[in-house]
Amino acid sequence: MIKRQIVCSLILSFVLQTGVCYGEINKPQESRELQFQDMLMIFLLPYMQEQLPEIYAPLLTEVPLFYPNFVDVISVERVNGFRGFIFLITLEAVPFIGPHIPVGKDRFTFEVSFREVKLISVQHLKDPDKDDFPPNYLDILRN
Repeated sequence: MIKRQIVCSLILSFVLQTGVCYGEINKPQESRELQFQDMLMIFLLPYMQEQLPEIYAPLLTEVPLFYPNFVDVISVERVNGFRGFIFLITLEAVPFIGPHIPVGKDRFTFEVSFREVKLISVQHLKDPDKDDFPPNYLDILRN
């Protein structure tokens, strides 16, 4: 009985230690780059959100939303050379309905300068997948 308790204690302590190590290794790290990317998302998200009714009206009965953490920066380039302040920014985003049900994928390209934000192009990359929807959300899909 005592041997069994010792073995169980050793296994439990190993599992707990492994869990702590795993949590420490995979803990998200704050970085300056991540801060700037998040600021960029906050700035550009309203421009992206404006496009969703047009993109998703033929596909869904509701307008989806974007969340900043589901937008990836694909590329950023300076249009007018070193220290120029006109940027071409390409983003890929996954819009959601309800409890984070993905409804597609879209690519946005913006020209951003100190004077304006101009939407250059929008590409709809992926339609909603019926398999991603729980039964109580299937009525949102248009046939």
